[in-house]
Amino acid sequence: MKALIFAAGLGERMRPLTEHTPKPLLEVGGRSLIAWHLQRLAALGVSDVVINTSWLAEKFPETLGDGSHWGLRLNYSCEGPTALETGGGMWHALALLGEAEAANAPFLAINGDIWCDYDLARLPREPAGDAHLVMVDNPLQHPDGDFVLADDGRLQMDGGERLTLSGIGVYRPSLLDRWPDVIGKAPGAELTPPRFKLAPLLLAAMAAGRVTGEHHRGRWTDVGTPQRLVDLDASLRAIKQTPRTVP
Repeated sequence: MKALIFAAGLGERMRPLTEHTPKPLLEVGGRSLIAWHLQRLAALGVSDVVINTSWLAEKFPETLGDGSHWGLRLNYSCEGPTALETGGGMWHALALLGEAEAANAPFLAINGDIWCDYDLARLPREPAGDAHLVMVDNPLQHPDGDFVLADDGRLQMDGGERLTLSGIGVYRPSLLDRWPDVIGKAPGAELTPPRFKLAPLLLAAMAAGRVTGEHHRGRWTDVGTPQRLVDLDASLRAIKQTPRTVP
């Protein structure tokens, strides 16, 4: 399985920290946010990772190189000065995901600006439909959540208490097959390459019963403000320094 890391955002709420450093390259617990992901992807057995970039795009290859430090092969999907949003970014990266696009093989996707202790090995290698998404409890900054996880494991827009999308999931390229029909004439859809959000495509797939999910109850942080970065860094360093007791 190949992987895609979303890393093209401006990180506006993180300024001035992101004026010279993309948010996924900010450090917590002694390494960058994206390095945490790369280490876990390598441990999972992933060999090829695509990183989509826009803001300060040159910083990623300068810092991460070709991925050999983690035993990975990194490819960079540069979107230009304006990011293509989540849907457009995923669509633009499909060419670099290569075999996944040709065979509709699933690929793992993860947001570059989160930290989570979810075990990536739990993700299904073959999702039942177009996507399988990891959901988490709603954080204070997003109390209304995103989607409802039904008893049968399918995700839907309504019908119960919503959870928040963690930014971790497995997708099939087929999710994007009908993007022009779903997106319609939304601003950015007419551009080359197109710019559009992924949410409308997920909602359309949910309506067809083609999106499953699971509830992760462990640690998760959306690093959206400097204070959240500071808090996460402190907690990770505290865990690292806590001595283990031998039974």
